[in-house]
Amino acid sequence: MALKDVKPTRSELINLKRRVKLSERGYNILKMKRDGLILEFFKVLEEAKGSRDAVGDKYERAQQMIALANTIEGAIGVKAAAMSVREKPQLTLKQKNIMGVVVPEIESSKVQKNLAERGYGVLGTSAVIDETASAFEELVDEIIRAAEIETTMKRLLNEIESTKRRVNALEFKVIPELKEASAFIKMRLDEMERDELVRLKKIKAKSKA
Repeated sequence: MALKDVKPTRSELINLKRRVKLSERGYNILKMKRDGLILEFFKVLEEAKGSRDAVGDKYERAQQMIALANTIEGAIGVKAAAMSVREKPQLTLKQKNIMGVVVPEIESSKVQKNLAERGYGVLGTSAVIDETASAFEELVDEIIRAAEIETTMKRLLNEIESTKRRVNALEFKVIPELKEASAFIKMRLDEMERDELVRLKKIKAKSKA
């Protein structure tokens, strides 16, 4: 706010003081929101670390099982079992609110199936196919969970950055400028009041003379 554009009037001073109070209140609210979001972010970050480790472990197991299944059943047998699966996983995308931030909530069904639901013949395959299927189903389940957690973490981080920018703008620009303008008006009003007193004294002195 350029001081040359400030009108040195009492009404403007009152208006500026009101804006300072509103800005300080908004600053305190945003600071509390920022701090709350940071706490939530670190909670989700811990979940994300656990989820990443789980995805890595389940991926490794799934790769081991597919290698074993290829060895025992052969690549054609594994592909035939995979192609026989009819039902695909169903995902439902919902939303939840974390301190004003809308984040995804993913519900999945038909990921982990029983033997009857997988579609391949039980008599025509060995137990290793079942274990391989289970390993990949568990991996898909964990990937879905990881996707929800990672997206939540990114959205929280974006909101934290946005809130931090607003907090900094209020703390280092808006509020100081409003206070500076208020101080300038007060100084000008005091000067005008002193000038008026001097003028009145001169008029009074002339009247007596």
